Amino acid sequence: MDRTELYRKVLLSVAGNKLVEKLSLKYGRKLASKFIAGDTLAEALNEIEVLNSKGIMVTLDHLGEGIKALSEASGYKEEYLRLVDGIAERNVLSNVSLKPTQMGLALDPEACYSNIREVVGRAKKHGNFVRIDMEDSPFTQATIDIVLRLHGEGLTNVGTVIQAYLRRTEEDVRKLIDAGVNLRLVKGAYKEPGTVAFQQMSEVIANYQKIIRMHLDRGVYTAIASHDDRIIQWVKEYARANGIGKDAFEFQMLYGLRMNEQERLAKEGYRIRCYMPYGTMWYPYYTRRLAEKPANLWMVLKNMFK
Repeated sequence: MDRTELYRKVLLSVAGNKLVEKLSLKYGRKLASKFIAGDTLAEALNEIEVLNSKGIMVTLDHLGEGIKALSEASGYKEEYLRLVDGIAERNVLSNVSLKPTQMGLALDPEACYSNIREVVGRAKKHGNFVRIDMEDSPFTQATIDIVLRLHGEGLTNVGTVIQAYLRRTEEDVRKLIDAGVNLRLVKGAYKEPGTVAFQQMSEVIANYQKIIRMHLDRGVYTAIASHDDRIIQWVKEYARANGIGKDAFEFQMLYGLRMNEQERLAKEGYRIRCYMPYGTMWYPYYTRRLAEKPANLWMVLKNMFK
């Protein structure tokens, strides 16, 4: 296990401590604002306009996951309907990301499906796209099933996320490409056991490059979500060497991280999309961002007393 992977596992374990969570929720909101566009939809839409003016597209996410009652899921659904309508009204370049557990997946899979279907249907009326985020491994198959079921009903303006660190990923990618599902490709940010996920970062990166090649070689539009310069440069070189145009893929990065690099990629003519979350349920998302690499934590600590 390399140092970065050890750091990630330790931080995720510490973040799961209830006392740490309580203290973070009490004192950490200002620090979390680095990664979050605002508490409200209006604030997020304003920030999308700023990024669009710099040539950066957006995928907008209303924070929330792991709900305890279906009434919460209904509230999230209504916010997503407003979100989809707001994107259309403001005519900004943004699609939508949502988490299945915030729509009720862990409580009532059918109710979850109904909630997501309503959001995807509204997005289709506006000519927009919905990305169903991938959470930890107990929800992987259920999330894939939701997407395939929606496609089967003619709602093809929906895709999901595939995590390179899962051992099952290569086979999932083959099936989903064949089904015409648009995928966001990521390394993976949850704490998973060795039985289901690669534990060495070298294995994760090798699998990540493999599933990117599977997309590019098949001529399937590819969304590559990474801040890793090695991956980004490798994709650029692979595309040039194989005559793959810049319109065949997009890079995706997170709001608040490497914003100058996002602008630079846009100026180079690459398609770049920023994953932008907003809302008050920020703690789980925030801790996963800190856990991705020590530099993220160091950046927050440097700004703690400013």
